[in-house]
Amino acid sequence: MTADMSAMPAAAAAPPVRFAVLGCADIAWRNILPAMSTVDDVRVVALASRDGAKAARFAGRFGGDPVEGYARAVDRPDVDAVYVALPTALHHTWTRRALDAGKHVLVEKPLTASLTDTEDLVGLARERGLVLMDGFQFLHHAQHAAVRTMVDQGRIGQLREFTAVFGIPPRADDDIRYRPDLGGGALLDVGVYPVRVAQLFLGPDLEVVGSLLRRDARRGVDISGAALLASPQGIPAHHSFSFAASYRSGYALWGSEGSLIVDRAFTPPATFRPAIRLQSQGTTEEIFLDPDNQSANLVRAFVRALRQGIDMESYGESLIRHAAVVDQIRDQARWTTIDGES
Repeated sequence: MTADMSAMPAAAAAPPVRFAVLGCADIAWRNILPAMSTVDDVRVVALASRDGAKAARFAGRFGGDPVEGYARAVDRPDVDAVYVALPTALHHTWTRRALDAGKHVLVEKPLTASLTDTEDLVGLARERGLVLMDGFQFLHHAQHAAVRTMVDQGRIGQLREFTAVFGIPPRADDDIRYRPDLGGGALLDVGVYPVRVAQLFLGPDLEVVGSLLRRDARRGVDISGAALLASPQGIPAHHSFSFAASYRSGYALWGSEGSLIVDRAFTPPATFRPAIRLQSQGTTEEIFLDPDNQSANLVRAFVRALRQGIDMESYGESLIRHAAVVDQIRDQARWTTIDGES
């Protein structure tokens, strides 16, 4: 006898992941909150700020309840996960607070300002069985998987050298990136990207060979820098980052038989059509890819980790190793001081 499938109850759809957003930051307004609105498995239930009017403005556009104060949002029983969009210096405090409250946490990059704080949060997430993920959106863009495929196919032969750069023009004087008390500075804001993309292609065990940081005496933060890293196999990775130059965002892999060059590597808009340049034997080929929404992909990856599970042992180790390299760049740096730049 054949069962009547139409009479069988349909599998219940999983309820959406309910988010509280801590901090009404520009990155939340421009990228993550619009991305959350496109993901069916997500619902924003609370938008928290120290400024009640700002919380109301964000809630008016993206939905959810405006909440004045972060603790009130974290402690809500209708919150499953917290997105931390606060200045870097506050990441550890409020991520720990959310993990203690039993919430999964997505944190804007960098996860914390130090290796010690990162180890603390990873340990707590493992202990509580919670998902802790950093907000490097670019890792979820399809162009980097395409580059990896070409490298694995031998399109550039044996990898000999890696370079990466990320820089943005000077910001307004009141920008939080210039606030040392809030974890400002070029290394923690843009310098963390070249480190992370180098680990993507060269592996997690990079070591710092040397580094240079330039401190703005008036603002009290580093505004540019460079670092030379090396893989255990001796492949060098050259990094440059800046708050005091024209916009650049890219990386290149130089191999024995050619090179792969990626522009707009870290912040491509969802409508941007990437082009990977393959240079070999005196010729240049542009390989165009479809646009991709890395912000939405990050949100989906976080939800998938909540639903399907994530190996916090290995993923947590990647967070720790990234923080360790960033600490080494800062601790081993040769510092120079300038009077200030416009």
